[in-house]
Amino acid sequence: METSGGIQASLSGRYATALFELARDSKTIDAVEASLADVRAALEQSPEFARLVASPLVSRQDAAKAVAAVAASIGVDGTTKNFLGVLAENRRLSQLPAIIRAFRSLAANHRGETKAEVTSAHPLSAAQVDALKQQLRTRIGRDVSVDLSVDPALLGGLVVKIGSQMIDSSIKTRLNTLAHAMKG
Repeated sequence: METSGGIQASLSGRYATALFELARDSKTIDAVEASLADVRAALEQSPEFARLVASPLVSRQDAAKAVAAVAASIGVDGTTKNFLGVLAENRRLSQLPAIIRAFRSLAANHRGETKAEVTSAHPLSAAQVDALKQQLRTRIGRDVSVDLSVDPALLGGLVVKIGSQMIDSSIKTRLNTLAHAMKG
């Protein structure tokens, strides 16, 4: 797990740290984290929004207007809305995915949680996520927040990364291991 010092070393980490400190001081960490989750979902679900965020060709003014419109449509909190505007003005929207990851790490660390990155072949239900969190809590000995993503190429199973530790129970890896063993 990254320390806050490690997070601050990168550009996205400095932005995430600034947002986290602002949210902590205004006691809105949960609201900002929920808003950033909505922004992340919008990036994943809208290729147009993802292109806007990544494009260096969009003017600061146009980027700020577009981000404000997206923020209003998904209902982010005021702190996050203002932060997105600052990113647009500073031409740092391309850092948004990394900033969101760093903020989640800071928030999890603040709550005394360990962050796990979980990749599954299919979206997990709320019950499956709760069961996974419980299993990870038992294994690690502390609360775990999960950062979920979906990769259909896994075919089935999960890949869980906690710091430098990886647990790969995906069908794709099992098939590759079996194929390698049969060649040998």
